[in-house]
Amino acid sequence: MKKFLLASAALGLAAALNAPAAFADILMGVAGPVSGQVAVIGEQMKRGVEMAVKDINAAGGINGEKLVAEIGDDGCDPKQAVAVANQLAGKAVKGVIGHYCSSSSIPASKVYEEEGIMMISPASTNPVLTDEGGWNVMRACGRDDAQGTVAGKYIAATYKGKNVAIIDDKSAYGKGLADETRKAMNADGLKEVLNESITAGEKDFSALVSKMKAANIDVVYFGAYHTDIGLILRQMRDQGLMAQGISGDANNTEELAQIAGKASDGFIFTFAPDARNLPSAAPAVKSFKDAGFEPEGFTLVTYASVQAYAAAIKATGSTEGKKLAEWLRAGNPVETIIGTLTFNEKGDLKDPKYVFYKFQDGKFAEDPGIK
Repeated sequence: MKKFLLASAALGLAAALNAPAAFADILMGVAGPVSGQVAVIGEQMKRGVEMAVKDINAAGGINGEKLVAEIGDDGCDPKQAVAVANQLAGKAVKGVIGHYCSSSSIPASKVYEEEGIMMISPASTNPVLTDEGGWNVMRACGRDDAQGTVAGKYIAATYKGKNVAIIDDKSAYGKGLADETRKAMNADGLKEVLNESITAGEKDFSALVSKMKAANIDVVYFGAYHTDIGLILRQMRDQGLMAQGISGDANNTEELAQIAGKASDGFIFTFAPDARNLPSAAPAVKSFKDAGFEPEGFTLVTYASVQAYAAAIKATGSTEGKKLAEWLRAGNPVETIIGTLTFNEKGDLKDPKYVFYKFQDGKFAEDPGIK
């Protein structure tokens, strides 16, 4: 794992953080896919952390101490995630923001638990993370059983009597989300006609598309990441399959449209309401845009995760993992740029909200017409 100190001139971040490492007293780990298939999300997380650290330190730090972050690249790979977790623990980080992929967060959380480190994931949605996780696990996002219920009920109500295919990539995120969506859809009376699994990173999905065409599929629900979905959408349209594509929160990046081209038009996905529209986020959004970066997807959620971590340290006067987790799990509200975050006794976000977004002409935006 490469070592990244956000205050390091070698990374060109010293000016952004405006605080030399010598005055940074609280070391925080950040773990996500800096490289690999979903590196665009790793960039969102990295940018969110950079800005949050800069702003927190500019405001005086946490209880008079400066915050510094060390970023580990897990590549969205479970084994690499465990290695990164061990290396961050070896650096004596006091807390971790991450990981992104559920398949990374779940095994990495066990390392952090053993080492007494609290983690806050801005993005891992598989219920197993908190249902079976230790005292140390938090997440600043909803769960797949909530997200899947929204999607499943929508599909059942909108596509009654239509042919539905459900596709997953066999990952903890993808399969988990597909399973929850199927469960909700079936409970509302609609049974899919096709269930298929893909291998993430494949390039040729022609056999899958042919199978969907033969089954006269009207709508496809994808439990997968945007890189694979983009290719499948493009190949669907190339073969004349015009079925509606639907998926989850992993698709909130314009990179999907760059992969799929015009085939992304009309594609919809679920995610939390767009925090870029909140007055509380306006200053940060302006700072990101002034720096030439669009804070889409998980950028602002990651920023808010750092704020939650900082709030717990400020309130408890401690960096001890168990004290921080206990304070957050007690339901103490945390004011962040994406609104007030409140966690339950398992570390899950209370009352997460989901809305639908639609792609059109390479962009995506909330679609208030989809309920």
